[in-house]
Amino acid sequence: MKRKIYKDLLDWKNARSFREALLIDGARRVGKSYIVEEFAKSEYKSYILVNFAQMTDEVREIFNNYLATPDDFFTRLQLWSGKRLYERESLIIFDEVQRYPKAREAIKWLVADGRYSYIETGSLVSIRKSVEGITLPSEEAHIDMFPMDFEEFLWAMGEEMLMPYIRERAHDLKPMGAALHRKAMDYLRLYMIIGGMPQAIQAYIDTKDFTEVDRVKRNILNLYRNDIYQYAGDDAPKVVQIFDSIPSQLQRREKRFRIGKVKKGARTREFANAFFWLDESRVVNICYAATEPTIGLKLHRDDSRYKLYFGDTGLLISHSFDEAEIQSDELYRKLMLGKLEINKGMFVENIVAQMFRANRKQLYYYSNVDHTNFENNMEIDFLIRKPIITSRHNICPVEVKSTQRYTTSSLDKFRKKYGNYLHTSYILHSSDVRVTNEVTYLPLYMAATL
Repeated sequence: MKRKIYKDLLDWKNARSFREALLIDGARRVGKSYIVEEFAKSEYKSYILVNFAQMTDEVREIFNNYLATPDDFFTRLQLWSGKRLYERESLIIFDEVQRYPKAREAIKWLVADGRYSYIETGSLVSIRKSVEGITLPSEEAHIDMFPMDFEEFLWAMGEEMLMPYIRERAHDLKPMGAALHRKAMDYLRLYMIIGGMPQAIQAYIDTKDFTEVDRVKRNILNLYRNDIYQYAGDDAPKVVQIFDSIPSQLQRREKRFRIGKVKKGARTREFANAFFWLDESRVVNICYAATEPTIGLKLHRDDSRYKLYFGDTGLLISHSFDEAEIQSDELYRKLMLGKLEINKGMFVENIVAQMFRANRKQLYYYSNVDHTNFENNMEIDFLIRKPIITSRHNICPVEVKSTQRYTTSSLDKFRKKYGNYLHTSYILHSSDVRVTNEVTYLPLYMAATL
């Protein structure tokens, strides 16, 4: 499947591949191994793939006994793989490199040797766990990889032209028109339901069967759960508690994650390592509260208040229902048509968070609760920076609305209080583009353009 990260790989190859190796990290099953091998096939004269998840005794012997002597190492690697390496024209891939940290430590001298290029892939949480006792190479660049974004999803569906038109209309602040708006919204709902995991998308393309799609997603969820018990150590039970409570917490009107809902009387510091594990695993996207909407959002981050979104909305939907409830594809079809009596706002807000993270935005929101003066109560779903930073008016508040009927009271109060800090105020809703003097209304799928 076509992925945008391919361009990042090309940029690295053309500018830096003989000065540094490239480590691609991200959640399990986002397509790291697939895209790297496709890149190797297309862009290099030859490549050797070493999958440390399937490490044989022969491979272990090569790495254990010959890493210190480059000529012997490369000769034996070629004999093992049956592939010839060409100086300055070949790529060596260390897949699932967290399974063999010694290979990662060797990157320093492998890059210095200068004959070949190197890409490593791995799940970030297991990478971090496996670095004890080794020296991490400075000759290593990182790229985060996320689930397929909305445009990549459209490419997979055979829709090459829709997103450029969406981007053009968003830039000009012009309506899409009834027919194209309806088409884009249908695709967004489909993207929300299936999610951005390549295996789930491929299952839909091959079968058009939501039950099969759900089976694939549940397998991925089980893989995540197994990872928790394999890598989270003594914190595994707490990680599972948080993991399982995310859907119910997102369903609440006030979506701030409350640790007391996970375990009665629990304190945040007791679960600190568990939250860190989930963040590092990329299973979740953490959205922190900012106390002021200024350019330095991180400087005003309140670490005690946050929302936990799932890294992939399709996985969130499967995680939100018992398997017995979703044996047929009827539930998915009702979701697609908007006829299911659930709080679909949690899924809509999650998909917006997912689209923002795919654009490499850090997630922030604003919330103020005043028990003495109701007029001071307000919550803004997201705060994002405008593209070009200036001396003033750098922050854009974003409200997400999942239904046709909604109010803007929080946004109105927020604009009144912080007008000097703010640039454009956005409401993402299910209708077409509309612009007033105070607010820009965009359809939900245009979140991908912000």
